[in-house]
Amino acid sequence: MPDATGTAVTSTPRALRYLVLQGVTWMAAALVAGAFAWMLADIIWQGAGRLDWSFVTTSPKSAGRSGGIAPILVSTLLILTVAIAVAAPLGLATAVLLSEFTRHGGHAGRWIGLSLDVLAGVPSIVFGIFGNAFFSVWLGLGFSILAGGLTLACMALPILIRIAESGLRAVPNDWRLGAAALGMSRATVLCQVLIPAATPALVAGLMLGIGRAMAETAALVFTSGYVDRMPSSLFDSGRAISVHIYDLTMNVAGGDRSAYASALVLIALLIIINGAAIGLADRALTRRITPI
Repeated sequence: MPDATGTAVTSTPRALRYLVLQGVTWMAAALVAGAFAWMLADIIWQGAGRLDWSFVTTSPKSAGRSGGIAPILVSTLLILTVAIAVAAPLGLATAVLLSEFTRHGGHAGRWIGLSLDVLAGVPSIVFGIFGNAFFSVWLGLGFSILAGGLTLACMALPILIRIAESGLRAVPNDWRLGAAALGMSRATVLCQVLIPAATPALVAGLMLGIGRAMAETAALVFTSGYVDRMPSSLFDSGRAISVHIYDLTMNVAGGDRSAYASALVLIALLIIINGAAIGLADRALTRRITPI
């Protein structure tokens, strides 16, 4: 409401509601950040004393109570490599199909999207049972790194596809029309315009998929196995670091310090992978917008 001079006066109840909303928002953010900081501080406090160079370069001894996690790290990286190599192209292709070649709101796109949403909420133990029955038994891969990586790819695909699809749909339609007016083919528009513009969403989906894959335990117990020796091929059984942490905590007496140190390595590995993905995405975007 304006006052006698015509100047607008801010409503006190509205300002108060804004301050309350702002305070609640900051409180929620502080609670989340505080919980993460508390968890990270506890892991560092419990595991930093056990962590040194030999821990990441030697094999485990005495069921993991001593020694290191070198074979565990190699198996984890191999499983992730298989998962990303399978999930990234399939996820991108499916996202392109849903966003560019199916009618928005049509029956096909709606049913595929519903199926992806259901799969994204399926517990990991169900994926583990499926991976064991299909990859390990029916395809004859047994307990192997390849079976574990393929199972994690199935888990990461729904999240990756939905986020990539959202990123592609967010690209303004005028860009498509402008490219078509210039006589660009549909494939050229996808490769030169749409996918580069949706790169942040693609990277976000890939990082979320990697994060879920690295944190999974139940699915890998049924597919990649428990063996903690150095793998010689993708067909060897390999213990992922999440499975190693679970085993040390639940099945090995006196393995808590090694479990905390392994958890610290897992967090560091996630930070490195996510940082590298963000850096590559920023570099790709910079190349796209830098004048020649």
